[in-house]
Amino acid sequence: MLLALAGFASQAQVRVTDSLLPQIAADFDASVGAAAIVVTAYAIAHGSTQLLIGPLGDRFGKYLTITLTAAISAVLVMICGLAQSLPALAVARLLAGAAAGWVIPLSMAYVGDVTPYERRQPVLARYLTGQIFGQLFGQAAGGVLGDLFGWRNVFFILGGLFALAAAALVFELITNPAARAPGRPEETSRGFVADYMAVLSSPWARIVILAVLIEAAFGWGAFAFVGADLHQRFGLSFSAVGLIVGTFAVGGLLYASTVAQLVNLFGQRGLAIGGGVLCGIAYLMLAAGTAWWLAPVAVTMIGLGFYALHNTLQTNATQMTPQARGTAVAIFSSVIYLAQTAGVAVGALVFDRLGAVPLFVATALALPALAWWFAEKLRRQTADDRGGRN
Repeated sequence: MLLALAGFASQAQVRVTDSLLPQIAADFDASVGAAAIVVTAYAIAHGSTQLLIGPLGDRFGKYLTITLTAAISAVLVMICGLAQSLPALAVARLLAGAAAGWVIPLSMAYVGDVTPYERRQPVLARYLTGQIFGQLFGQAAGGVLGDLFGWRNVFFILGGLFALAAAALVFELITNPAARAPGRPEETSRGFVADYMAVLSSPWARIVILAVLIEAAFGWGAFAFVGADLHQRFGLSFSAVGLIVGTFAVGGLLYASTVAQLVNLFGQRGLAIGGGVLCGIAYLMLAAGTAWWLAPVAVTMIGLGFYALHNTLQTNATQMTPQARGTAVAIFSSVIYLAQTAGVAVGALVFDRLGAVPLFVATALALPALAWWFAEKLRRQTADDRGGRN
Protein backbone atom coordinates (compact mmCIF):
# COMPACT_ATOMS: atom_id res chain seq x y z
CA MET A 1 0.00 0.00 0.00
CA LEU A 2 2.88 2.38 0.68
CA LEU A 3 4.35 1.63 -2.72
CA ALA A 4 0.90 2.26 -4.21
CA LEU A 5 0.91 5.67 -2.47
CA ALA A 6 4.25 6.48 -4.11
CA GLY A 7 2.86 5.22 -7.43
CA PHE A 8 -0.16 7.49 -6.92
CA ALA A 9 2.11 10.51 -6.55
CA SER A 10 4.20 9.50 -9.57
CA GLN A 11 1.25 8.87 -11.88
CA ALA A 12 -0.47 12.10 -10.81
CA GLN A 13 2.49 13.97 -12.31
CA VAL A 14 2.15 12.55 -15.80
CA ARG A 15 -0.86 14.51 -17.11
CA VAL A 16 -1.21 17.24 -14.49
CA THR A 17 0.13 20.04 -16.70
CA ASP A 18 -2.21 19.37 -19.65
CA SER A 19 -5.00 21.53 -18.26
CA LEU A 20 -2.60 23.95 -16.55
CA LEU A 21 -1.05 25.10 -19.82
CA PRO A 22 -3.29 28.18 -20.30
CA GLN A 23 -2.45 29.42 -16.79
CA ILE A 24 1.28 28.75 -17.21
CA ALA A 25 1.29 30.46 -20.61
CA ALA A 26 -0.51 33.54 -19.26
CA ASP A 27 1.79 33.78 -16.22
CA PHE A 28 4.94 33.73 -18.35
CA ASP A 29 3.44 35.76 -21.23
CA ALA A 30 3.93 32.89 -23.69
CA SER A 31 1.75 31.01 -26.13
CA VAL A 32 0.12 27.75 -25.10
CA GLY A 33 2.19 25.99 -27.74
CA ALA A 34 5.40 27.35 -26.22
CA ALA A 35 4.24 26.43 -22.71
CA ALA A 36 3.70 22.85 -23.88
CA ILE A 37 7.47 22.35 -23.50
CA VAL A 38 6.76 21.55 -19.83
CA VAL A 39 4.66 18.56 -20.99
CA THR A 40 7.25 17.36 -23.50
CA ALA A 41 10.18 17.75 -21.09
CA TYR A 42 8.49 15.64 -18.43
CA ALA A 43 7.39 12.95 -20.90
CA ILE A 44 10.87 12.57 -22.38
CA ALA A 45 12.55 12.33 -18.99
CA HIS A 46 9.93 10.08 -17.40
CA GLY A 47 10.00 7.59 -20.27
CA SER A 48 13.69 7.52 -21.11
CA THR A 49 15.07 7.39 -17.56
CA GLN A 50 13.34 4.05 -17.05
CA LEU A 51 15.82 2.47 -19.46
CA LEU A 52 18.63 3.20 -16.98
CA ILE A 53 17.20 2.48 -13.55
CA GLY A 54 16.87 -1.29 -13.44
CA PRO A 55 20.49 -2.28 -12.71
CA LEU A 56 20.76 0.40 -9.99
CA GLY A 57 17.60 -0.81 -8.30
CA ASP A 58 18.83 -4.40 -8.49
CA ARG A 59 22.23 -3.44 -7.06
CA PHE A 60 21.30 -1.08 -4.22
CA GLY A 61 17.91 -2.48 -3.23
CA LYS A 62 14.60 -1.62 -4.84
CA TYR A 63 12.74 -0.46 -1.72
CA LEU A 64 15.57 1.84 -0.66
CA THR A 65 15.94 3.22 -4.19
CA ILE A 66 12.20 3.91 -4.44
CA THR A 67 12.30 5.72 -1.08
CA LEU A 68 15.22 7.93 -2.12
CA THR A 69 13.73 8.83 -5.51
CA ALA A 70 10.35 9.61 -3.92
CA ALA A 71 12.08 12.04 -1.54
CA ILE A 72 14.04 13.62 -4.40
CA SER A 73 10.85 13.87 -6.45
CA ALA A 74 9.10 15.71 -3.60
CA VAL A 75 11.77 18.42 -3.68
CA LEU A 76 11.92 18.69 -7.48
CA VAL A 77 8.13 18.85 -7.89
CA MET A 78 7.93 21.69 -5.35
CA ILE A 79 10.72 23.49 -7.20
CA CYS A 80 8.41 23.45 -10.25
CA GLY A 81 6.03 25.67 -8.27
CA LEU A 82 8.86 28.16 -7.56
CA ALA A 83 10.05 28.53 -11.18
CA GLN A 84 10.28 32.15 -12.29
CA SER A 85 10.52 31.57 -16.03
CA LEU A 86 9.24 29.09 -18.60
CA PRO A 87 12.73 27.64 -19.31
CA ALA A 88 13.28 27.19 -15.57
CA LEU A 89 9.94 25.39 -15.24
CA ALA A 90 10.81 23.15 -18.21
CA VAL A 91 14.14 22.19 -16.60
CA ALA A 92 12.44 21.52 -13.26
CA ARG A 93 9.84 19.32 -14.95
CA LEU A 94 12.60 17.47 -16.81
CA LEU A 95 14.40 16.72 -13.55
CA ALA A 96 11.16 15.80 -11.76
CA GLY A 97 10.28 13.37 -14.54
CA ALA A 98 13.73 11.79 -14.38
CA ALA A 99 13.27 11.16 -10.63
CA ALA A 100 9.59 10.16 -10.58
CA GLY A 101 10.11 7.69 -13.43
CA TRP A 102 11.93 5.34 -11.04
CA VAL A 103 9.00 4.72 -8.70
CA ILE A 104 6.50 2.55 -10.60
CA PRO A 105 8.77 0.08 -12.45
CA LEU A 106 10.94 -0.57 -9.38
CA SER A 107 7.82 -1.01 -7.25
CA MET A 108 6.52 -3.63 -9.67
CA ALA A 109 9.92 -5.36 -9.61
CA TYR A 110 9.92 -5.31 -5.79
CA VAL A 111 6.49 -6.95 -5.74
CA GLY A 112 7.96 -9.59 -8.05
CA ASP A 113 10.85 -10.16 -5.62
CA VAL A 114 8.73 -10.68 -2.51
CA THR A 115 5.51 -12.25 -3.86
CA PRO A 116 5.30 -15.86 -5.11
CA TYR A 117 4.34 -16.01 -8.78
CA GLU A 118 1.04 -17.82 -8.17
CA ARG A 119 -0.16 -14.93 -5.94
CA ARG A 120 1.52 -12.09 -7.82
CA GLN A 121 -1.20 -11.00 -10.25
CA PRO A 122 -3.75 -10.00 -7.56
CA VAL A 123 -1.04 -8.17 -5.59
CA LEU A 124 0.09 -6.27 -8.68
CA ALA A 125 -3.53 -5.42 -9.44
CA ARG A 126 -3.94 -3.95 -5.94
CA TYR A 127 -0.76 -1.96 -6.50
CA LEU A 128 -2.25 -0.80 -9.80
CA THR A 129 -5.08 0.98 -7.95
CA GLY A 130 -2.56 3.60 -6.82
CA GLN A 131 -1.68 4.39 -10.43
CA ILE A 132 -5.35 4.52 -11.47
CA PHE A 133 -6.30 6.90 -8.66
CA GLY A 134 -3.14 8.92 -9.35
CA GLN A 135 -4.11 9.38 -12.98
CA LEU A 136 -7.59 10.54 -11.96
CA PHE A 137 -6.23 12.88 -9.30
CA GLY A 138 -3.61 14.32 -11.63
CA GLN A 139 -6.21 15.23 -14.22
CA ALA A 140 -8.51 16.68 -11.57
CA ALA A 141 -5.67 18.56 -9.88
CA GLY A 142 -4.70 20.20 -13.14
CA GLY A 143 -8.25 21.40 -13.72
CA VAL A 144 -10.08 21.89 -10.42
CA LEU A 145 -7.15 22.71 -8.11
CA GLY A 146 -5.56 24.88 -10.78
CA ASP A 147 -8.72 26.98 -11.00
CA LEU A 148 -9.05 27.21 -7.22
CA PHE A 149 -5.47 27.78 -6.11
CA GLY A 150 -3.36 28.54 -9.19
CA TRP A 151 -0.89 26.37 -11.05
CA ARG A 152 2.01 26.91 -8.61
CA ASN A 153 0.07 25.54 -5.64
CA VAL A 154 -0.84 22.45 -7.64
CA PHE A 155 2.87 21.54 -7.71
CA PHE A 156 3.20 22.22 -3.97
CA ILE A 157 0.26 19.87 -3.32
CA LEU A 158 1.72 17.13 -5.54
CA GLY A 159 5.15 17.61 -3.97
CA GLY A 160 3.52 17.20 -0.57
CA LEU A 161 2.03 13.89 -1.71
CA PHE A 162 5.50 12.68 -2.71
CA ALA A 163 6.87 13.85 0.66
CA LEU A 164 4.12 11.95 2.49
CA ALA A 165 4.91 8.81 0.48
CA ALA A 166 8.64 9.19 1.12
CA ALA A 167 8.11 9.65 4.87
CA ALA A 168 5.92 6.54 5.04
CA LEU A 169 8.50 4.51 3.09
CA VAL A 170 11.30 5.71 5.41
CA PHE A 171 9.24 4.60 8.42
CA GLU A 172 8.74 1.20 6.80
CA LEU A 173 12.47 0.86 6.13
CA ILE A 174 13.24 1.64 9.77
CA THR A 175 10.59 -0.59 11.35
CA ASN A 176 10.32 -3.51 8.91
CA PRO A 177 13.48 -5.63 8.41
CA ALA A 178 11.88 -7.27 5.35
CA ALA A 179 12.10 -3.93 3.49
CA ARG A 180 15.88 -3.91 4.07
CA ALA A 181 16.48 -7.55 3.25
CA PRO A 182 19.03 -8.09 0.46
CA GLY A 183 17.85 -9.68 -2.75
CA ARG A 184 18.50 -13.31 -3.54
CA PRO A 185 21.78 -13.99 -5.37
CA GLU A 186 19.98 -14.80 -8.61
CA GLU A 187 18.20 -11.42 -8.41
CA THR A 188 21.28 -9.24 -7.83
CA SER A 189 22.54 -7.00 -10.62
CA ARG A 190 25.62 -8.24 -12.44
CA GLY A 191 26.17 -4.89 -14.16
CA PHE A 192 24.33 -2.70 -16.65
CA VAL A 193 25.42 -4.50 -19.83
CA ALA A 194 25.04 -7.98 -18.34
CA ASP A 195 21.53 -7.21 -17.08
CA TYR A 196 20.42 -5.84 -20.43
CA MET A 197 21.91 -8.82 -22.23
CA ALA A 198 20.11 -11.18 -19.86
CA VAL A 199 16.75 -9.55 -20.66
CA LEU A 200 17.12 -8.99 -24.39
CA SER A 201 18.65 -12.44 -25.05
CA SER A 202 15.60 -14.17 -23.54
CA PRO A 203 13.05 -15.17 -26.22
CA TRP A 204 10.21 -15.02 -23.68
CA ALA A 205 11.23 -11.54 -22.53
CA ARG A 206 11.23 -10.34 -26.14
CA ILE A 207 7.70 -11.73 -26.61
CA VAL A 208 6.40 -9.92 -23.49
CA ILE A 209 8.08 -6.66 -24.51
CA LEU A 210 6.72 -6.89 -28.07
CA ALA A 211 3.24 -7.62 -26.72
CA VAL A 212 3.18 -4.58 -24.44
CA LEU A 213 4.58 -2.40 -27.23
CA ILE A 214 1.66 -3.37 -29.50
CA GLU A 215 -0.85 -3.04 -26.65
CA ALA A 216 0.33 0.45 -25.68
CA ALA A 217 0.61 1.73 -29.25
CA PHE A 218 -2.88 0.62 -30.29
CA GLY A 219 -4.64 0.96 -26.94
CA TRP A 220 -3.48 4.44 -26.00
CA GLY A 221 -3.16 5.57 -29.63
CA ALA A 222 -6.92 5.14 -30.05
CA PHE A 223 -8.08 6.02 -26.55
CA ALA A 224 -6.44 9.44 -26.69
CA PHE A 225 -9.07 10.50 -29.27
CA VAL A 226 -12.21 9.13 -27.64
CA GLY A 227 -12.98 12.50 -26.06
CA ALA A 228 -12.38 14.48 -29.23
CA ASP A 229 -14.61 12.10 -31.20
CA LEU A 230 -17.45 12.42 -28.69
CA HIS A 231 -17.21 16.20 -28.83
CA GLN A 232 -17.18 16.30 -32.63
CA ARG A 233 -19.78 13.61 -33.30
CA PHE A 234 -22.32 14.36 -30.58
CA GLY A 235 -21.49 17.95 -29.62
CA LEU A 236 -20.97 16.99 -25.96
CA SER A 237 -19.53 19.60 -23.62
CA PHE A 238 -15.97 19.20 -22.41
CA SER A 239 -17.25 18.53 -18.89
CA ALA A 240 -19.41 15.67 -20.17
CA VAL A 241 -16.54 14.35 -22.25
CA GLY A 242 -14.27 14.42 -19.20
CA LEU A 243 -16.76 12.45 -17.13
CA ILE A 244 -17.22 9.84 -19.87
CA VAL A 245 -13.49 9.39 -20.45
CA GLY A 246 -13.06 9.12 -16.68
CA THR A 247 -15.15 5.95 -16.65
CA PHE A 248 -12.03 4.20 -18.00
CA ALA A 249 -10.73 4.33 -14.43
CA VAL A 250 -14.03 2.87 -13.19
CA GLY A 251 -13.37 -0.19 -15.37
CA GLY A 252 -9.82 -0.40 -14.04
CA LEU A 253 -10.98 -0.25 -10.44
CA LEU A 254 -13.66 -2.85 -11.19
CA TYR A 255 -10.90 -5.15 -12.44
CA ALA A 256 -8.65 -4.47 -9.45
CA SER A 257 -11.46 -5.26 -7.00
CA THR A 258 -12.29 -8.59 -8.65
CA VAL A 259 -8.90 -9.74 -9.93
CA ALA A 260 -8.47 -12.63 -7.50
CA GLN A 261 -11.81 -14.13 -8.51
CA LEU A 262 -11.14 -13.50 -12.21
CA VAL A 263 -7.72 -15.18 -12.10
CA ASN A 264 -9.17 -18.20 -10.31
CA LEU A 265 -12.05 -18.40 -12.76
CA PHE A 266 -10.29 -17.81 -16.09
CA GLY A 267 -6.56 -18.17 -15.46
CA GLN A 268 -3.96 -15.88 -17.04
CA ARG A 269 -4.64 -16.99 -20.60
CA GLY A 270 -8.41 -16.65 -20.27
CA LEU A 271 -8.02 -13.26 -18.62
CA ALA A 272 -5.79 -11.96 -21.42
CA ILE A 273 -8.14 -13.24 -24.15
CA GLY A 274 -11.23 -11.97 -22.35
CA GLY A 275 -9.64 -8.56 -21.87
CA GLY A 276 -8.67 -8.26 -25.52
CA VAL A 277 -12.10 -9.36 -26.76
CA LEU A 278 -13.86 -6.98 -24.35
CA CYS A 279 -11.75 -4.09 -25.67
CA GLY A 280 -12.56 -5.12 -29.24
CA ILE A 281 -16.32 -5.11 -28.62
CA ALA A 282 -16.11 -1.76 -26.83
CA TYR A 283 -14.15 -0.07 -29.61
CA LEU A 284 -16.64 -1.36 -32.18
CA MET A 285 -19.39 0.22 -30.07
CA LEU A 286 -17.52 3.54 -30.18
CA ALA A 287 -16.92 3.21 -33.93
CA ALA A 288 -20.63 2.57 -34.58
CA GLY A 289 -21.51 5.69 -32.60
CA THR A 290 -25.24 4.99 -32.51
CA ALA A 291 -25.88 6.97 -29.31
CA TRP A 292 -23.73 9.05 -26.97
CA TRP A 293 -25.02 7.28 -23.85
CA LEU A 294 -23.38 4.05 -25.02
CA ALA A 295 -19.97 5.74 -24.75
CA PRO A 296 -19.60 5.52 -20.94
CA VAL A 297 -20.57 1.83 -21.12
CA ALA A 298 -17.97 1.23 -23.85
CA VAL A 299 -15.24 3.20 -22.05
CA THR A 300 -15.88 1.31 -18.80
CA MET A 301 -15.57 -1.93 -20.79
CA ILE A 302 -12.29 -0.67 -22.27
CA GLY A 303 -10.93 0.06 -18.79
CA LEU A 304 -11.91 -3.40 -17.52
CA GLY A 305 -10.62 -5.21 -20.62
CA PHE A 306 -7.43 -3.20 -20.93
CA TYR A 307 -6.35 -3.82 -17.36
CA ALA A 308 -7.23 -7.51 -17.59
CA LEU A 309 -4.83 -7.81 -20.53
CA HIS A 310 -2.26 -5.35 -19.22
CA ASN A 311 -2.07 -6.79 -15.72
CA THR A 312 -1.42 -10.22 -17.24
CA LEU A 313 1.46 -8.74 -19.22
CA GLN A 314 2.71 -6.95 -16.07
CA THR A 315 2.72 -10.16 -14.09
CA ASN A 316 4.75 -11.95 -16.76
CA ALA A 317 7.13 -8.99 -17.00
CA THR A 318 8.07 -9.47 -13.34
CA GLN A 319 9.03 -13.09 -14.04
CA MET A 320 10.47 -13.00 -17.54
CA THR A 321 14.09 -12.48 -16.30
CA PRO A 322 14.27 -13.05 -12.51
CA GLN A 323 18.05 -12.63 -12.44
CA ALA A 324 17.64 -9.03 -13.69
CA ARG A 325 14.09 -8.28 -12.55
CA GLY A 326 14.60 -4.55 -12.03
CA THR A 327 16.06 -4.13 -15.50
CA ALA A 328 13.36 -6.29 -17.08
CA VAL A 329 10.47 -4.34 -15.55
CA ALA A 330 12.18 -1.01 -16.29
CA ILE A 331 12.47 -1.93 -19.98
CA PHE A 332 8.84 -3.09 -19.94
CA SER A 333 7.68 0.19 -18.39
CA SER A 334 9.77 2.36 -20.70
CA VAL A 335 8.44 0.55 -23.78
CA ILE A 336 4.88 1.32 -22.61
CA TYR A 337 5.66 5.00 -22.35
CA LEU A 338 7.50 5.30 -25.65
CA ALA A 339 4.99 3.13 -27.55
CA GLN A 340 1.99 5.12 -26.38
CA THR A 341 3.77 8.33 -27.39
CA ALA A 342 4.31 6.93 -30.89
CA GLY A 343 0.77 5.53 -30.99
CA VAL A 344 -0.78 8.89 -30.15
CA ALA A 345 1.40 10.62 -32.77
CA VAL A 346 0.28 8.19 -35.50
CA GLY A 347 -3.30 8.33 -34.21
CA ALA A 348 -3.27 12.11 -34.54
CA LEU A 349 -2.41 11.85 -38.24
CA VAL A 350 -5.21 9.33 -38.81
CA PHE A 351 -7.74 11.32 -36.78
CA ASP A 352 -7.01 14.58 -38.63
CA ARG A 353 -7.39 12.96 -42.06
CA LEU A 354 -9.95 10.18 -41.60
CA GLY A 355 -11.58 10.71 -38.23
CA ALA A 356 -11.74 8.38 -35.22
CA VAL A 357 -13.65 5.46 -36.79
CA PRO A 358 -10.62 3.90 -38.57
CA LEU A 359 -8.62 4.20 -35.33
CA PHE A 360 -11.34 2.48 -33.31
CA VAL A 361 -11.86 -0.30 -35.87
CA ALA A 362 -8.11 -0.98 -36.17
CA THR A 363 -7.81 -1.20 -32.38
CA ALA A 364 -10.92 -3.40 -32.17
CA LEU A 365 -9.13 -5.88 -34.43
CA ALA A 366 -5.60 -5.51 -33.05
CA LEU A 367 -6.18 -5.99 -29.32
CA PRO A 368 -8.13 -9.29 -29.54
CA ALA A 369 -5.60 -10.61 -32.06
CA LEU A 370 -2.76 -9.59 -29.73
CA ALA A 371 -4.49 -11.25 -26.77
CA TRP A 372 -4.99 -14.55 -28.63
CA TRP A 373 -1.37 -14.52 -29.87
CA PHE A 374 0.03 -13.80 -26.41
CA ALA A 375 -2.20 -16.41 -24.76
CA GLU A 376 -0.86 -19.05 -27.15
CA LYS A 377 2.74 -18.01 -26.45
CA LEU A 378 1.97 -18.09 -22.72
CA ARG A 379 0.58 -21.62 -23.04
CA ARG A 380 3.78 -22.81 -24.71
CA GLN A 381 5.97 -21.01 -22.17
CA THR A 382 4.05 -22.56 -19.28
CA ALA A 383 4.41 -26.01 -20.85
CA ASP A 384 8.16 -25.48 -21.33
CA ASP A 385 8.55 -24.35 -17.71
CA ARG A 386 6.74 -27.44 -16.45
CA GLY A 387 8.84 -29.63 -18.70
CA GLY A 388 12.00 -28.01 -17.38
CA ARG A 389 10.95 -28.60 -13.77
CA ASN A 390 10.16 -32.21 -14.55
